[in-house]
Amino acid sequence: MRLLRRRRKDRPSPDTILSPEGVPLTLRVAGIGVRMAAQITDIVITLLAAGCILILLALLDLTSPQTLFGIGSMLFFITRIPYYVVTELAWNGQTLGKRMMKIKVVSHDGRSLQTHAIVLRNLMKEAEIFLPATLLLSLDQTSPLGSLIGLAWVAMAFLIPLFSPHRQRLGDIMAGTHVIHLPQPVLLQDLARETPILQDEGRKLVFLAHQLDHYGAFELQTLEGLLRVDSRSLSGASLDGHRQTMAQIIDKVRRKIGFADPVPPRDHEAFLRAFYTAQRAHLEQRQLFGDRRADKHHAQTETSAGTPG
Repeated sequence: MRLLRRRRKDRPSPDTILSPEGVPLTLRVAGIGVRMAAQITDIVITLLAAGCILILLALLDLTSPQTLFGIGSMLFFITRIPYYVVTELAWNGQTLGKRMMKIKVVSHDGRSLQTHAIVLRNLMKEAEIFLPATLLLSLDQTSPLGSLIGLAWVAMAFLIPLFSPHRQRLGDIMAGTHVIHLPQPVLLQDLARETPILQDEGRKLVFLAHQLDHYGAFELQTLEGLLRVDSRSLSGASLDGHRQTMAQIIDKVRRKIGFADPVPPRDHEAFLRAFYTAQRAHLEQRQLFGDRRADKHHAQTETSAGTPG
């Protein structure tokens, strides 16, 4: 029983996609309601397009009143398939309706959305949505068998997404896609906004210019990635590994810049944040004068460039 509970706990959330690089991405799955709203919007758009073409044909006297309904049905069919495919290809998984509802189609395995997946899921939409809708409109009491088949098909088309954890309809399952809400962009806190104070000494660290000349933008970005890790969310071996990494980086930085004072473990993060703030300000100031420093090898690059060949 405990093993079963553990497996359920370890099971990934429906909102989690594992990218090909092994990085879990949290993307909220779109519900049935918002997808129906987007679908109704797209149907209205394609109906208006088919209606405009039908009106143009009538004005040009290319059709008769007896054939209006048949031609209109054919135009609706002809316009909607290219509409869904072309818009989702052009807008990376979005139609006009999806853009209005802020949802989009993504690949279920985290890879890039493929053309064949878009075409397949939209061709299956004809069998899942528009064919059932036609069957519902054409139900006849004189043919109970056909009515039962139509109702069963409609029920199946609506039940599959309800029982799917990712709200996938049959076309999504076959194409390997599902629909998500667009992720909301969040601006991360600026790490250089304030300089941390060392707990043991109660003072702010000050680094001199010659100590900041050793590193470039690449090392600064690497240090920022380390400082973005929330140590409060870590525990056990992960927390120990994070602390060891910080200690090793501090040791290398101290030896590189000639910082003689030891840094106690409780001030490791404060030391790195202070160094990050000073290093970033130093690189930004150098860049204002046209001195772009890509990484710690910038001095060797400048020497090689200045040596005549």
